[in-house]
Amino acid sequence: MTYPDFASAQSFLLWSTFAIALVMGAVVNKTNFCTMGAVSDWVNMGDTGRLRAWILAIAIGVLGVTALEAAGLVNVGSTFPPYRQNSLVWLENVVGGVLFGIGMTLASGCGNKTLVRIGGGNLKSVMVLGVIGLIAYFMVNPFPGSDKTLYSTLFYPWTHPAAVALPTNQDLGAMLFGDSVATGRMVAGGVIGALLLAWAFKSADFRGSFDNILGGLVVGLAVLAAWYVTSNVKVNAGGDILSLQAYVQDWDLYAPAEAVRPAAAGPLASQSFTFINPMGQSLGYAASGFNHTLLTVGIMALAGVLAGSLLWSLISRSFRIEWFASFRDFANHLVGAILMGFGGVLAMGCTIGQGVTGFSTLALGSILTFVAIVLGSAATMKVQYAMMMRAEG
Repeated sequence: MTYPDFASAQSFLLWSTFAIALVMGAVVNKTNFCTMGAVSDWVNMGDTGRLRAWILAIAIGVLGVTALEAAGLVNVGSTFPPYRQNSLVWLENVVGGVLFGIGMTLASGCGNKTLVRIGGGNLKSVMVLGVIGLIAYFMVNPFPGSDKTLYSTLFYPWTHPAAVALPTNQDLGAMLFGDSVATGRMVAGGVIGALLLAWAFKSADFRGSFDNILGGLVVGLAVLAAWYVTSNVKVNAGGDILSLQAYVQDWDLYAPAEAVRPAAAGPLASQSFTFINPMGQSLGYAASGFNHTLLTVGIMALAGVLAGSLLWSLISRSFRIEWFASFRDFANHLVGAILMGFGGVLAMGCTIGQGVTGFSTLALGSILTFVAIVLGSAATMKVQYAMMMRAEG
């Protein structure tokens, strides 16, 4: 997918992302695919249907990325965010994951589910989106008149020193197989992906659930589609075939005088779906008066999921306005949104961003984050149940 100019290439990248996200949003709404719901069903009722749908999405991501990377069709070695970096920020992955898991439980869903709920008419999730966006924005960007961010003030001094500098990239294939990285990635991806797929389909109930299979299948394929598109959109710059990121990095060398340069090159790297940092990007984009130099893949993904969910809710006539039932309901969603904003950026992703997209690269940090999110959410549900029983007793 090579284009003669940057504007055409960027336009294709952004609108392709929107289209993929549109399908994903509609199907997630239709099938009730929900990562928080997956943990809740498992912990509270012993029902693993939606958990298996999540695992199916991960399995498709792992197997797909393994195959596409081996064929040279995707670039997951240099991504945004850098999942496979050799610096393992394990404490940030764990702390951020736990915070996010607690937050999504209090706020009735993860970042993706928040967008889907807005598309279905849930005004509570509009507040959640705004709060997550505000926290996420200032976790990455400095306060006005300052060089300090929420991350540099609250987390960096005690989490960053715990980072481990690895001799290889942090994906399991590179870590376990040393010099035979390409072979190691194929073996690790094939084995882990197959095991996850086998576990997902081990349940007869799951095999008989059209919605759970469809939800997991589409989320996994959407993640793969985004990896493929963002890895393969190129610009022909006078005979040099460049990625969009490389083109922007050498903007003065290639771009015509009238071209408008994006605000940053990093968000043009190969990537797939993640939703917390893009909520902060969306806030910055709106606050700028919708300055198109700030438009990113992440923002288009958010818009696509929301639009897809809205489309399905209108088609199915399930659109319903919903508001807070009580002050306690409001407080839970507010605290949950704050924790998701902190945790999602600190851990470099959410239940989709790390739990499917990051996991598909077999990055150790992504796997740690996935486990931490599940444990944080499950523990919160246990505490909520104990408090409810105490109140009733």
